[in-house]
Amino acid sequence: MIIRTITCHDVYNVGASLQAYALPEYLRQQGHDVKIIDYKPDYLSKKYNFKAVDNPRYEHPFFVRWLYLILKFPKRLYEYPGKKNFDRFREHYLCLTKKYHSLEELEKDPPMADLYIAGSDQIWNTMFQNGKDGAFYLAFAPEGTTRASYAASFATEVVVPEWEVQVGNWLRKMDFISVREKSSLKLLERLEVKGQAVLDPVFLLPASHWKQMVLHTEELNNIFVYDFDKNEFVKKISLKVKEQLDANVTSFFKTDYADSYMKNAGPLEFLTMIYQSKVVISNSFHATVFSLIFHKEFYVIKRNEDINIRMMDLLKLVGLEDRLIEKDKDLDTVLPINWEKVDVIIQGERECSMQYLAELIKNENS
Repeated sequence: MIIRTITCHDVYNVGASLQAYALPEYLRQQGHDVKIIDYKPDYLSKKYNFKAVDNPRYEHPFFVRWLYLILKFPKRLYEYPGKKNFDRFREHYLCLTKKYHSLEELEKDPPMADLYIAGSDQIWNTMFQNGKDGAFYLAFAPEGTTRASYAASFATEVVVPEWEVQVGNWLRKMDFISVREKSSLKLLERLEVKGQAVLDPVFLLPASHWKQMVLHTEELNNIFVYDFDKNEFVKKISLKVKEQLDANVTSFFKTDYADSYMKNAGPLEFLTMIYQSKVVISNSFHATVFSLIFHKEFYVIKRNEDINIRMMDLLKLVGLEDRLIEKDKDLDTVLPINWEKVDVIIQGERECSMQYLAELIKNENS
């Protein structure tokens, strides 16, 4: 069967890259012809773009825009070498269609497929522009084809109010809907849409598959920190664990407290550091996911942005809510992880997720 997926696959974010790879790879292993629709609208093209204004407040007037770009230039130039590892990953691991820059282009000349799948990750987060883009609801798919989502995430508990009607209309035109967070089922219900919860696609591939992709396999006496926010509480927890374990701290991003940081790292470097480390401390959904896959001790801190429902739902699913560390929590009260129990839960959810995908295929073949 010819299947085309659409997600935020090329945004220079390790989790986005790895989930974009996982779903097509799993479906290819089932014998299908699968490609990712290379959808790259302007709003998803700002990373490493020296002419991009990330904050709309500085778009106008003209002299403010150029002052903003001049001040941003040194930091962007410094970060630019990190682009290479993401580009290599995309070229080697992501099988793409031709490039599309807008919903209009997709509607005029959609990539042909029997089945279109939207997801996974935060494609329906209406706090971001992609959640307001009909392309991620498969509005371009030709009549007579099957439109489905797999593990699409709203990332929040509500849709931005002014977009609720439009999002509901887009969703009701889809044939099958699955979301990544169980809490999103209530949101779908409010939108008068039926759906089911499935696992993030990286869980579809076994740990042995991901292990084959790591760059180095030796375990290090290391704490891996993946902190989007430069959060002072993450720093506090990291230094506390460092003292307890007498271990080194390696951060994905540059910090003032880590022993080292991963300059110019991409998806494979991220995967490798989780695999090698003893402990993972993060405010990242996919850092948490791969800690579970690789059986790593981990602690989760909430993000500053209100997009924590993803991590909270995942921890609740596997019965590890105490791994969410609040500011008044003592690490000594955190219970040891029963990995056998966690694996049983994940395997049960994986089988349900695989069954959902099998039903999509069966429906299209019937």
